[in-house]
Amino acid sequence: MQIGPYQLKNRLIVAPMAGVTDRPFRMLCKQMGAGMAVSEMITANKALWTTPKTLRRANHEGEVEPIVVQIAGGEPQMLADAARLNVEHGAQIIDINMGCPAKKVCNVAAGSALLRDLANVGRILEQVVKAVDVPVTLKTRTGWSSEVKTALQVARMAEDAGIAALALHGRTREDMYRGAAEYDTIAAVKQAISIPVVANGDIDSPQKAKYVLEYTGADAIMIGRAAQGRPWIFREIQHYLDSGELLPPPRIAEIAVVMQAHLTELYDFYGEYSGCRIARKHIAWYTKGLRGSNDFRQAMYKLESTAEQQVAVADYFTWLAEHSERLEYLADSVAEADAVAD
Repeated sequence: MQIGPYQLKNRLIVAPMAGVTDRPFRMLCKQMGAGMAVSEMITANKALWTTPKTLRRANHEGEVEPIVVQIAGGEPQMLADAARLNVEHGAQIIDINMGCPAKKVCNVAAGSALLRDLANVGRILEQVVKAVDVPVTLKTRTGWSSEVKTALQVARMAEDAGIAALALHGRTREDMYRGAAEYDTIAAVKQAISIPVVANGDIDSPQKAKYVLEYTGADAIMIGRAAQGRPWIFREIQHYLDSGELLPPPRIAEIAVVMQAHLTELYDFYGEYSGCRIARKHIAWYTKGLRGSNDFRQAMYKLESTAEQQVAVADYFTWLAEHSERLEYLADSVAEADAVAD
């Protein structure tokens, strides 16, 4: 997978996710086998460029190349200015967000709301590409709704404007995350343009990754929600693509170490108060479906310090290791019943 001058080590990319793909998570996913990770979206609104949230999202200290920054907005000049600013601060690839379905983004005519105004899409693509001397990529959806499908039009516009690669989530904005991803649309887009196409949507296992790559002909795949609490999915997928064999579930002892290191990074990055609260959702994702996880999570949510969190996580994984050497995912109801029985 090649994006401009950057040769990725594989075809596995971490999808940008607001509130998730911060620097600690991106670095962890790369350590676990991802070839590239895209930042949380950074607003093109100049009034917000110096807020703590935006400055934190633009922090890439120590991150493995390439540094990919996603920008979001609805006004071409503002997006061009945002692209220039982020390149000045170390971005090596700029990604334009035309896929976010969130109301607060769409309500300001950004994200997937842009798909209702293709003339403005064209202006944005042209101005951002011209504004910087680094590759510009685009992430979008198949359209605004089932009645307004724009994937092929936007893909051709992107290629004509000089976009270096296109990531396509196989759903409309109207779909949000419901229903099945439209792999036929991704395949059609791949056939229609010559720039690299990245398939996104519902890729949650090594088998599904292989299927989507083969079915769509995509150059790479982008994984979002399936990596939450399971960053090792990237090495599992790569091993399967290379060998056709599934890796066994990771050892509990290894994931306990991985998780504690991730928590430490979060605490250092956000500080005691915010770090403790942001860590809660990651701990919940890591433990979802494991034995006794429901009771553990309910107790963990009440903890108010990072030190207490780390002790609770260590104790929980020590308890898990008494039952099995490797992670065992159970249905939530079974996990809760096991907790009661134990």
